Amino acid sequence: MLALLTHDHFSDPEWFYERKLDGERMLVVRDGRGTKLYSRTRHPLEGTYPEVTDALDASAPEKFVADGEVVAFDGDETSFSRLQARLGITDPDRARATGVAVIFYLFDVLGVGGYDVTALPLRSRKQVLQAAVDFADPLRFSTHRNTDGEEYLRQACERRWEGLIAKRADSPYRPGARSGDWLKFKCVRGQEFVVGGYTDPAGSRIGFGALLVGYHDGDGALRYAGRVGTGFDHHVLVSLRARFDEMGTAASPFADQVRERGTHWLRPELVAQIGFTEWTRDGRLRHPRYLGLRDDKAASDVVREEPPR
Repeated sequence: MLALLTHDHFSDPEWFYERKLDGERMLVVRDGRGTKLYSRTRHPLEGTYPEVTDALDASAPEKFVADGEVVAFDGDETSFSRLQARLGITDPDRARATGVAVIFYLFDVLGVGGYDVTALPLRSRKQVLQAAVDFADPLRFSTHRNTDGEEYLRQACERRWEGLIAKRADSPYRPGARSGDWLKFKCVRGQEFVVGGYTDPAGSRIGFGALLVGYHDGDGALRYAGRVGTGFDHHVLVSLRARFDEMGTAASPFADQVRERGTHWLRPELVAQIGFTEWTRDGRLRHPRYLGLRDDKAASDVVREEPPR
């Protein structure tokens, strides 16, 4: 189930307000033969987060389907950049050897004991979830507040959280739907973009200069959103350039003309998380910063994220 972005923040006793996490969404499936973890793009993740799999084997019902998000912390804040060290790893030993500890927040349940509970209201599903699992790190129950969404958002932004997810308390679980029953209240701006190219490095820079990123419009065309030249360390510059060397293409994937020097085009397959301050009037990102690659969202699903009018 997916959430819609809104700038119309509100308080309502019929809504729950949960912390918006900055990690990787995962679906848990236990069918009596062990635990499977799946990304939003249905990639298996048991090798990426083996300690989560072990904890669910020990603490969750034999038949169990649940929704949640795995995060890594940098101090008191969730850090998608820190989680990058785990992404793409499929060997459990390598995953543990990264030294990056992860926490898996469970916030919804779809099935338990062989029964489909998606038609139950959210308030009932959360009660079922809390009773079904023995929560101890790395498993945590995603708590919520009732009623006062605006005050909670103010506190969330003071704590430098990404924001809140507002959820209608009586809503069923609708897989894949953006029905408006789940809403995003954001403290900072940021979303996924498709990487369609890069520029040459300048001066002492290695690897590349900047990413050229975009999003799909309603017709499926890839629209150019601007260049992203900050947020990279030495390892990221080298590792991304190695991937780019295998993805080159002769023609620009963007529907718009891109007026940048030293451009190189890529097959539009990689998805990057980008933070930024705002959109400019000509549809470009202001002060964009690279946060990491995402493998839990297909490039074809990346659109400009704006609240509905």
